[in-house]
Amino acid sequence: MTTPILQLDSVEAHYGAIRALKNISLEVHGGEIVTLIGANGAGKSTTLRAINGFVRPSAGEIRLDGQLISELPPHAVARLGVAHCLEGRRMFPRMTVEENLELGAYRHADGEEVAAHVADVFAMFPRLRERRDQAAGTLSGGEQQMCALGRALMTRPRVLMLDEPSMGLAPMVVEQMFQAIKDINAGGTTVLLVEQNAVMALEIADRAYVIETGAIVLEGPARTLMENEDVRRAYLGDA
Repeated sequence: MTTPILQLDSVEAHYGAIRALKNISLEVHGGEIVTLIGANGAGKSTTLRAINGFVRPSAGEIRLDGQLISELPPHAVARLGVAHCLEGRRMFPRMTVEENLELGAYRHADGEEVAAHVADVFAMFPRLRERRDQAAGTLSGGEQQMCALGRALMTRPRVLMLDEPSMGLAPMVVEQMFQAIKDINAGGTTVLLVEQNAVMALEIADRAYVIETGAIVLEGPARTLMENEDVRRAYLGDA
């Protein structure tokens, strides 16, 4: 297999005295969808926050294409091509849909380039085109998630990190969101997905990691983990 585009090696992280990540090692290769599954509070979101610089690791290394990024601030990590679509959508509620999208393109100074990126997002999510002049805070939950994902894509990321993209969404919208993730990946973007809907995450992922109380306890091809009895019992709802 090729050299990983993203690599975590023995990463530890703390919130005060609380050890949130315990010797986390994982790899994401170019073109993959990799999912990280686990219960609430297991350390999934903290792993993403360590990658993008919101949480400074207390030990270990994080590398992007071999370059050490674990000591970089979030804006520097973003400039290297890592986009993070945060849990909870984080809209600027009084700004329009289009203005929220344009904020995602802060790295691009060329107006025509930004307009082209917006057009690409509208092509992926036609509902956003219909709502382009509407305040983001007045959108439905599904529309806000589309906008949040579109805003992350405005950076033209090499690695897209998604934190609970299906949270609070109706089943039909969840299906649409996961299809969009597959389409984004098919277009060449590498995806690291944190998702409590383990069934759907494992269905679209190439590989998966299971995290419990801050530690990786299982890893492998997504299809293999889907058939694992412990995974099925703990995360897939099997008795």
